[in-house]
Amino acid sequence: MTDRPLTLMAVHAHPDDEATGTGGVLARYAAEGIRTVLVTCTDGGCGDGPGGVKPGDPGHDPAAVASMRRRELQESCDVLKISDLEMLDYADSGMMGWPSNDAPGSFWQTPVEEGATRLAELMRHYRPDVVVTYDENGFYGHPDHIQAHRITMAALEMTSLTPKVYWTTMPRSGMQRFGEIMREFHPDMPEPDPAEAAAMAEIGLPDDEITTWVDTIAFSGQKFDSLAAHASQGENIFFLKMGKERFGELMGMETFVRVKDATGAPLPENDLFAGLR
Repeated sequence: MTDRPLTLMAVHAHPDDEATGTGGVLARYAAEGIRTVLVTCTDGGCGDGPGGVKPGDPGHDPAAVASMRRRELQESCDVLKISDLEMLDYADSGMMGWPSNDAPGSFWQTPVEEGATRLAELMRHYRPDVVVTYDENGFYGHPDHIQAHRITMAALEMTSLTPKVYWTTMPRSGMQRFGEIMREFHPDMPEPDPAEAAAMAEIGLPDDEITTWVDTIAFSGQKFDSLAAHASQGENIFFLKMGKERFGELMGMETFVRVKDATGAPLPENDLFAGLR
């Protein structure tokens, strides 16, 4: 037995990512007395600036945006009762294909070994029992999400730790429901072209391939408020338009694929810490 608390480490790419896919589990496990550690890999400097000014437009200052988003991230962590925030502070790479992908110092240009070495040191310090990050496609192909996946898996190889490891995902049934709600709020939204529709259809997993379904409905209000803390990005956060009740209906279950386990806990499971307590 040990006095060391059970620990969850979530590795995310940008400020606000912690809320969307894992806000529920971070809030739930914090409420259960588990130490929650958030590692945010980039500074979020490719997000919207004040007044909604877009990256690359006149008046967009990545350094000022990064500073603003750091404050918002801390507010989100306070809402979710996150125990420890660690920022690697790599420059935000922007969406796939943006010129910022190639900028020196961007996360996308950072050697995987460099980022993994830094993350491995955090893992050795916090000794997480559960690690959560994205799949190899970063869930939807964002370069910083892909890189977060790469450094997380490499960091795990560098350590002698044997945590349970999960990748975030969405059930295809949930993606379909999300599309229906999008059209409900935006009835004039044009149909996507066939290539875009095909790409969207590949996001997430068939329901029967998801290993872990965690009920976080009781914490959906906190999750909503953590998203709302990222006020500068509100124009891009569709979920805030729903209101808390509808948001909870859609986002009250968080789903994962278990990719590493030493506990032998049976699947499917409804608890990231199954087999650990």
